[in-house]
Amino acid sequence: MAMSLASPHSLVVQDLHAEVAGKEILKGVNLSMKSGELTALMGPNGSGKSTLAYALMGHPKYKVTRGTALLDGQDLLKMPVEKRSRAGLFLGFQYPQEVSGLSLAKFLWTAYMQRHTAQDADTAGFDRDLKTHLTYLGMDDALLKRSLNEGFSGGEKKRVEVLQMATLRPVFAILDEPDSGLDIDAVKAVGETVAKLHRPDAGILVITHYQRILKYLKPDRVHVMVDGVVALSGGRELAEELEAKGYDWVRVGVPGTSA
Repeated sequence: MAMSLASPHSLVVQDLHAEVAGKEILKGVNLSMKSGELTALMGPNGSGKSTLAYALMGHPKYKVTRGTALLDGQDLLKMPVEKRSRAGLFLGFQYPQEVSGLSLAKFLWTAYMQRHTAQDADTAGFDRDLKTHLTYLGMDDALLKRSLNEGFSGGEKKRVEVLQMATLRPVFAILDEPDSGLDIDAVKAVGETVAKLHRPDAGILVITHYQRILKYLKPDRVHVMVDGVVALSGGRELAEELEAKGYDWVRVGVPGTSA
């Protein structure tokens, strides 16, 4: 996924509407990112943040009814899920699934080989990078032998999602609440690792309720979603303002909502 800095990658979402079980959740989302940017998407529960992530990734439960999403100018919404992944989109789940019988090491290698051939695969480089990323995350390499997420703590599961991102090296990574359910030390480990892994040829969108992980990530942009739309955007200082004041003052400026 190497790129020329003269032609950066882009993800552009315009007027995106989506529904779940016939109920409209996204009501016209506009959001754009380019490679090298680390963006935070904040907002209260039920505002549509996770729906946006799943809709972009192509989850069948989330039906897009209007709008566009372009990845490097290609229509993301017309691609099957696996093609979206191969095009460079990655989603780190809020609630990672357990897969019995599939070791974490085998899962990561299989994911790596989906983007490589036997001729260009770098086994030594894969092993070297994996050890480096495990160290960043404070993970015991004994976890590699265990079934994917089976019996893992909440913090370990979130670390595994970041480990997958590091292995796959996506063009754009969406991390859905990577700090939820984590203690202070785990938030610091995950936040600092994501910051270390952030590359100039890739973009990261972090979905979160709280400012705490953002002090380690230092986002370039912060967007606030309320009632299915991006209601406010700003720099990293906006996250601090939200932490201090909550979300009610943002809702006041969104038609059809009430504080």
